[in-house]
Amino acid sequence: MKARCDLHIASAIGGAGCDPRARGLLRSQSGQSLVEMALLTPILLAFLIGGIELGRYAYLSILVGNAARAGAAYGAQSLPQSVDTTDIQTAADNDFQNNGQNINTLTVTSSTSCGCDNGGTVTSASCSVTANPSAGTCAAGHWVVMVQVTASGTFNSLFSYPAIPSSITVSKTSTMRVAQQ
Repeated sequence: MKARCDLHIASAIGGAGCDPRARGLLRSQSGQSLVEMALLTPILLAFLIGGIELGRYAYLSILVGNAARAGAAYGAQSLPQSVDTTDIQTAADNDFQNNGQNINTLTVTSSTSCGCDNGGTVTSASCSVTANPSAGTCAAGHWVVMVQVTASGTFNSLFSYPAIPSSITVSKTSTMRVAQQ
């Protein structure tokens, strides 16, 4: 009787010259790769789509953070600009829109806060002279004004997933010290 041949060689030559039992073994495995591929394809596609969605979420999060930073950078240029909410909003919108996003999905709010900086520790105080008669002066350290801009955008998923919301709000805040002359 002929010796059994190596399965790799037998598959390369179509099973010719092999023991009939070896050829039967080859035939029984002929659809195995197809079944494996059919079972793994949905799982691989789910990972691929999940990775794409995660990347889109991260990209939007970066753009919202950059818009907040652009608004804060505008407001930090001077004391009058720190309270100019319209132009702070415009600076944030322009940064968001320049990256191909719809500005209607971005919400921007800004506020200012004041305090005394003494060795890197800021003690909060009211910016209003009526509420704080010593506004603008400090017993120790120096007076600082901070502008804080919060930008919020909406991430909309490409597909609907069970137990995962189809839209998620991304919110980022940037705070900068206002330049004082």
